[in-house]
Amino acid sequence: MNTTNRRKFIATAATVAAGTAVASAIPSILKNTTMINRYPIVHHALFWLKNPNSKEDRDKLVAGVKSLGKIETIKELHVGVVASTEKRDVVDNSWGVSEVMFFADLEGQATYQSHPIHQQFIKDHSHLWEKVVVYDAVDA
Repeated sequence: MNTTNRRKFIATAATVAAGTAVASAIPSILKNTTMINRYPIVHHALFWLKNPNSKEDRDKLVAGVKSLGKIETIKELHVGVVASTEKRDVVDNSWGVSEVMFFADLEGQATYQSHPIHQQFIKDHSHLWEKVVVYDAVDA
């Protein structure tokens, strides 16, 4: 094989390898962007802390919310705190802790509500919050 053909072969092989890598990554990228289609029930709760300046109280509540992930009907769980994003009239950053849960169906969400882990969470952590607002949604 001469030098020109060898270079063409190497370039072609590199292009094929790169294309294969991109193609194999697409399912995981799509997996993350189609979460709502896989889990059509979304439960979003916002918690306002009784002591909003207490990092200790916030961290206790975050740990408590994360413990809810042990409930088998919760398919995905995201726990967050207020982001330092641009302040705009449409942005509400008055809350302290957020939970977003995804369920496969309404039965799974109902199971979560009455689950002993959820009931224990409320018992152990409700003293930390002043207010909770919940938004439940289904795919449109």
